[in-house]
Amino acid sequence: MNQERILKVLLAPHVSEKSAIMADAAGQYVFKVLPSATKTEVKQAVESLFEVKVQSVNMINLKGKRKVFKGRQGQRNGVRKAIVRLAPGQDIDFASAE
Repeated sequence: MNQERILKVLLAPHVSEKSAIMADAAGQYVFKVLPSATKTEVKQAVESLFEVKVQSVNMINLKGKRKVFKGRQGQRNGVRKAIVRLAPGQDIDFASAE
């Protein structure tokens, strides 16, 4: 895999109440990723950026919602998320990751 591609795969961590509960309880972290990202690319990106061991990766495609504004129809952008399960004893600290 191209190192430049691996660094661009992860767009941002997905911060929500549900993702915080998943991180605390099960060691799973949620990231927003490129629409063309694969599981192996996400795994390599997380392992290289955060220096942790990844156990598994699950991918989710969320379609954008259809909305009407002043009589005009539109659609929000869709998003692709990756749920990354880390090996036991591993964790990611986003505050010190930079």
